[in-house]
Amino acid sequence: MTPPSSIGDRIRARRLLRGWSIRYAASRAGVSHASWSRIERGLQAADNRFMLADLAAALDCSPTDLAGTAVPAADREAVAAHARVSAVRQALVEADLNEPLEQGGGSNRQPEQHGGLSEPPERHGDLREPPEQRGGLNRPPGRPAELGRALALVDQLRRACDYAGAARLLPDLLRGLHAAGAGPERAAALRQLCDATFIASSVLRNLGCPAEAWLGAERCRDAAHAAQDPILRGYAEYARACAAAACGSYERAYAIAERAVNGLCGHTGKPGGTAVLGTLQLMCAQSARGSRRPGDSRAWLDEAAALARGTGETATMGLYFGPTNVAIWRIGIEADGGEPGRAVAIARGTDPAVIAAGFRQVFYYADTARALARVRGRDREAIRYLLIAERIAPQHLHTSAMAQETTRALLERSRRAAGGSELRGLCTRMQIAV
Repeated sequence: MTPPSSIGDRIRARRLLRGWSIRYAASRAGVSHASWSRIERGLQAADNRFMLADLAAALDCSPTDLAGTAVPAADREAVAAHARVSAVRQALVEADLNEPLEQGGGSNRQPEQHGGLSEPPERHGDLREPPEQRGGLNRPPGRPAELGRALALVDQLRRACDYAGAARLLPDLLRGLHAAGAGPERAAALRQLCDATFIASSVLRNLGCPAEAWLGAERCRDAAHAAQDPILRGYAEYARACAAAACGSYERAYAIAERAVNGLCGHTGKPGGTAVLGTLQLMCAQSARGSRRPGDSRAWLDEAAALARGTGETATMGLYFGPTNVAIWRIGIEADGGEPGRAVAIARGTDPAVIAAGFRQVFYYADTARALARVRGRDREAIRYLLIAERIAPQHLHTSAMAQETTRALLERSRRAAGGSELRGLCTRMQIAV
């Protein structure tokens, strides 16, 4: 199988399609023409999320169009995860709380028999409407306890970065929870639907599908509003801000997250309130840096750090807000914000094992590897961190366009001396030509 083209190749193809010179395209992006040229020629890694967003905006496309979707054929689970994106997207389309009831309507598709979920119910109407005002369902939804167990399993798979396993269970779970909201357990079903759509958005985003992640986040917001819970509304707005950032819309992400921070005023004493607030502050920090406002970004990081010192390490709502997670966010923000040395220094004083969740640990190792790869003489350490990230969450690393680009850059710089057989093995697993 022919290895996929690099990000630099796709940038060059887009620029030539527009008939633009490197100087003109670079001026649109606000980067030097020398940097643009080096990226196109593969001499500089395009593994900086903020710069990639600027390049995409200059070329009138999305960051995903340039990054592509890394799906190594050798990783069967990663391939399976991407193969199920369509099914998750379809379930999210159908889980519309504002859709009028179609009497006797619904999907005739047969569900996958996974996770103990019953056959999905037919589509139904607005869950904010009392059940007695809607027509009956042709098929009963899963029992609340059964759906709760399936939701817990999906969340466990997501935290372990088993995207294939989560994507296999999500379609039936989403349909089951959507239908359960029409029954006597409506309030609980809405809260569970909020969690399930949040997880769906997270999985889709990490698989490089930001548009589908935005749909999941919108469904999460609908469920949170229907549940009339201010903490869930903040939780859902965090999902929306993450999806917007993944699309390269950092200004939009900042507006969403900042508004949600303000909306939580007076509610932080409720369960989950502080964790959601702190995580939204971190999102404000990231999106401010992506919008070229480093001063605002550091102010938000300082706010989140001060809050985390008061909360200590937490696992509330699966957000893992606390001092360690604040440090992990700092590493990624500084690495993308042009301060790799600062990112490495933060990583040196951070123990990712404090958070017992692969989906946070993998970001520590992958982002630190990206930072190390930009510091002269630290290639061996960068490779070691990439290999640890792969061991913790192979699906995540193998489907990460940023990790693939960092690995390619390391290979180009030194095919023998820096990495030896370990780097060549990683490149083979990530479908990078050796």
